[in-house]
Amino acid sequence: MTAKNKTEVWLRGPMDDVPALLQPVAHALLQAREELNELMADFPDGLLWQKIAGMASPGFHLQHLTGVLNRLFTYARGEALTAEQLNYLSGEGKAAENITIADLLQRFDSEVDKAIAQLITTDEQTLKQFRGVGRAQLPSTVMGLYVHSAEHTMRHLGQLLVTIKVLKNSV
Repeated sequence: MTAKNKTEVWLRGPMDDVPALLQPVAHALLQAREELNELMADFPDGLLWQKIAGMASPGFHLQHLTGVLNRLFTYARGEALTAEQLNYLSGEGKAAENITIADLLQRFDSEVDKAIAQLITTDEQTLKQFRGVGRAQLPSTVMGLYVHSAEHTMRHLGQLLVTIKVLKNSV
């Protein structure tokens, strides 16, 4: 059964162990994972770095989805980004022939698993706590970071969906 034929994740009921206030975040991330894996199932690696109308390539979106999720959940823990995370950020969107769609999907799937595990261990009493974002320590909260992670993921999934459809129809 494809994601198109499945009941959306948020309508499948609450997830075990995820705090009630964080259920929508978990549902959105899992929905994105299902749709992303289905969308990319038959997409050729040869089109991974192609751009249309000057817009971001599928490779960029796949890297960015993973990287932003990782960074936002790091900030939610109250931690600064590591050199490894900053290096990943600087490489987002740079074409690399040794990177495959399967690799990028596996990394995203793994990042969603880590995010869900973090949501499970999050104390709902911490959701209003301040969290600084980036070097400038722009103001957010634990909840703000989690909600933005879900919103951002779905926004880029939508952009990727259009990019993939146009690229598939252009070859």
